[in-house]
Amino acid sequence: TQHSVKELQSLGIKPDILVCRAEKEIDESMKEKIALFCNVRKEDVIQNKTVKILYEVPLMLEKEGLALRTCEKLKLENIEPKNEEWEKMIFSVKNVINKDINIAIVGKYVKLEDSYISVIEAVKHGGFANNTKVNIEIVNCENINNENAKDVLGKYNGIIVPGGFGNRGIDGKIATIKYARENNIPFLGICLGMQMAVVEFARDVLGYTNANSEEFDNITKTKVIHIMEEQTKIDKKGGTMRLGAYPCVLEKGTLASNLYGSEEISERHRHRYEFNNDYKKKMKEKKMVFSGTSPDGNLVEIVEIKNHPYFIAVQCQPEFKSRPDRPQPLFVGLVKATKNRI
Repeated sequence: TQHSVKELQSLGIKPDILVCRAEKEIDESMKEKIALFCNVRKEDVIQNKTVKILYEVPLMLEKEGLALRTCEKLKLENIEPKNEEWEKMIFSVKNVINKDINIAIVGKYVKLEDSYISVIEAVKHGGFANNTKVNIEIVNCENINNENAKDVLGKYNGIIVPGGFGNRGIDGKIATIKYARENNIPFLGICLGMQMAVVEFARDVLGYTNANSEEFDNITKTKVIHIMEEQTKIDKKGGTMRLGAYPCVLEKGTLASNLYGSEEISERHRHRYEFNNDYKKKMKEKKMVFSGTSPDGNLVEIVEIKNHPYFIAVQCQPEFKSRPDRPQPLFVGLVKATKNRI
């Protein structure tokens, strides 16, 4: 700590408060020593202890006086914190009464778990809302095919196929989606997961064996996912990517509208390819539901499968808006459907 402060001071930065990570309690004598050698007051040495649950950290830092010290430094009037709701949430998380459920996140970025950290945390938030402990595992989609899908995925109560880029592992994702659809396993597809849900439906329900996304096969005549005509003339790098928040209109009476409790929502996006509306009618006839579209109706945002316990796939990245005290509805619904199925 002393060395770090010295390095900061060499850059002309004088710290007012030191937040010190620690596995064990920092005793008063240690705080006094840190304060003396780092030229701060003892009360400005804040310990940041390891906690069992990540979301305990704000309460722990509040108890240590970080907010009070910060207000003093900034000459702000100290306002009494209102953490009752957060405290209730932490209490409920620590006292889960429902049985555990197992959810698989089937993707290809398996070497670095943080690749799916937002999805993982959103699933946990869904567990908080359902008073259910969720065991989450990342499963390598490259190891899955139609023959072994049941063996690999059979122990999971729910499945998520998240976003991604590139064609590596695509066949495994499609096999995963087929397994979830045919075996009534609660399923949530995100971004690329939604696009592959459409491809799987076109292949295995409509019988278009060559159906694919233009991203992976620009020769096939059955491009159920494609770059829209008005985008093909854009040559500026990144110009064809739909990035940021976009509005979505939900069809009444659908799973999506029931989950959100609203007729219009806004979610964040990061993708380039869209659903090909030429196949909309045929898919509707086979009980695919287009429950969310752009306000003008041109872009399909959410698809569902009728007569399935929970099968919903979205073009957006809903995990980005999930918070422990405001869980994202799609993840709440997934955990609820998974819990009810056990």
